[in-house]
Amino acid sequence: MHDRPLDGVRVIDYSHFLAGPYVGRCLAALGADVIKVERPGTGDAGRQHATVLDDRQSGYFLQLNMGKRGLSVNVKDPRGRDLMLRLCDSADVFVENYRPGALDRAGLGYAELSARNPGLVYCSISAYGHTGPDAHRPGFGLIAEAKSGIMAMVGTPGEPPPLLRISLGDMYTGSHAVAAITAALLGRVRSGRGQHIDLALYDTLFSMHEYAVQNWTIGGVLPEQTGHDMPASTLYGVFRAADGDLVIAAQQDDSWRRFADLLGATGGPAGFGTDTRFHSLPGRNDHREEILSGVRHWVAARGVAEVLAQLDAADVPCAKVQRIDEVLDDPQIQARGMVIEQEHPRYGTLRLPNLPFRFSDCDTTITEVAPDLGQHNAEIAAELGFGPSEIESLQADGVLFAA
Repeated sequence: MHDRPLDGVRVIDYSHFLAGPYVGRCLAALGADVIKVERPGTGDAGRQHATVLDDRQSGYFLQLNMGKRGLSVNVKDPRGRDLMLRLCDSADVFVENYRPGALDRAGLGYAELSARNPGLVYCSISAYGHTGPDAHRPGFGLIAEAKSGIMAMVGTPGEPPPLLRISLGDMYTGSHAVAAITAALLGRVRSGRGQHIDLALYDTLFSMHEYAVQNWTIGGVLPEQTGHDMPASTLYGVFRAADGDLVIAAQQDDSWRRFADLLGATGGPAGFGTDTRFHSLPGRNDHREEILSGVRHWVAARGVAEVLAQLDAADVPCAKVQRIDEVLDDPQIQARGMVIEQEHPRYGTLRLPNLPFRFSDCDTTITEVAPDLGQHNAEIAAELGFGPSEIESLQADGVLFAA
């Protein structure tokens, strides 16, 4: 195996909760030296969020901060501020997800840090971005999901839309941040300068719309809640079998023909395969309810395993709606190495989701567990040129904090 793509790159992860820490985790997997900087005392609020293991860690924090080194420094103390600035001078990338203006007031904004370190790639993630009339407003992924138009399209017609139950805005914005940071690092090779990357959860969720915007701006049609299928893509949706739920994607003409023939051969509607009304997508959409009624009855009369076996044999795309325990046991997930097993000194074996990176010449699986608060204080301070007595003094005075 060869070096990972970002070996030798230093990243300051000055973020909390989800979007920023996810970026740091991705960059660490790609080989960067990611230093997680936290406030003294409680550290990142994510340490006490979801599946709390003890007063130091949560499953949430362990997943998002694996592979990083931990520094906890009081930047309000002049000595802590000096250490932080020296750390930023040594960095290639700075990641933060505070409300716009907060780090400017703390002396850690892009203008100040880039004046000292012109090559710094500074990535900001916020709800609305650093410009526009809403830039000052607080927000989370839920806010962006509601504002973006995505939430209005999901759920059962006539009922309030459901929570998506995954942090789509944070994770999608984080993925874009990784792409933008690596592009900026590549651009720096030519220009010698870094730049400020300004990413907003609202922007990235709006950019996800692959059809809704055109539906309205070109077709004059507002997407609506449709429940368990897509009216413009018959047949494409969720169906209930005798012992569980499954999805079928037979919206393309060739898939539909194979599916319709299967229905006719296994006790379902006999005429779907020969009915010329159903030979094109527009025709199937026009007669959607007739098709759905027949398919629902056919699926409901069988178990999930039987339906999937018949659909697989007919080469019709399909899948069971799996619970998370079933996903973890899925042979495909296991074969792809999508579950990391890490040995933690306090918690034993941890099983956490891997990242989807697959490179031909390197392994990006992170084996190092997330750091304790301030775990690498002395190590990092020494790298910045602080002597043993200085480090001891900073620790004794609480400028460098460890728990």
